[in-house]
Formats: sequence, C-alpha cells, structure tokens
Amino acid sequence: MIVQWEGFLPIDGSVIVIEDDPTLRELMEAIVSEVGGNAISFGTADEALTYLLQSHEQCSLVIADHGVPGQIQGIEFIEMVRSRWPSISAILTSGYLIDPEAVPTSSIYLHKPWSLDDFVIAMATLLQPGIAIRKA
Repeated sequence: MIVQWEGFLPIDGSVIVIEDDPTLRELMEAIVSEVGGNAISFGTADEALTYLLQSHEQCSLVIADHGVPGQIQGIEFIEMVRSRWPSISAILTSGYLIDPEAVPTSSIYLHKPWSLDDFVIAMATLLQPGIAIRKA
C-alpha cells in the first residue's frame, strides 16, 4: 500500500492521467486505484482528448502534466476540458515553473517533484470538497 490516507468516498467516474514519464504515470495510476478510482492513462493530451470526445464514460478528474509531447499541452488540455465538461475537476503538474495566472481556474497546480501527500490531498480537495481525509 502506497497511500497512507483514509476517508476517501467512492470516486464516481474515471480519472484521466496524462503523463509522458511511464514510471510517474504508473505511480499516479496506482495512487488513483488505491483511493478507489479507475485511472485511464495516456502519454499525450491529444490521445486523452480523443478518448474523452469518443467515450461515453463519466470522468470526474483529469490530471495533466503540462510538458507532454503532442500538439496540446497540459494547460490547454485542461482549458478545453473545462469549457466542454465544466464538472470535471483538474490537477496540473509540471517540472517547470508555471505562472500561477496561467493555471486554469478551479484547478490545482502541483510542481514536480510533488509529494505523495500533496497529490492525495489535491485529489481529495477536488473530488470531495469539505469532507476531510486523514492519515491512516
């Protein structure tokens, strides 16, 4: 078990993970799974957008690295998702410093290397606002 937190409510819908580093992508998938989510991951935002447009599956959260390969970067992807599906929450990650003004509204920005606790708290903040989680 990686996640040492409890109190997560069941996650309605999938969690889209966009990360070009396979090791980090697998870690994010494992974290999402451990808190009760179904992670669907992609190496590019282009692939993730195509999936969302073609899928009829409900999505609750997108976690997007800003600096992924392809035509769409993380910030643009989140802006596209939020304009079409405003109920989907978003976490933006990047190893580069991002101007806070550029982070899409109602999104959480995690600078890499983020801590496991910061990642879990960001997910809980967006997916179950006002409902506390606690260290196990």
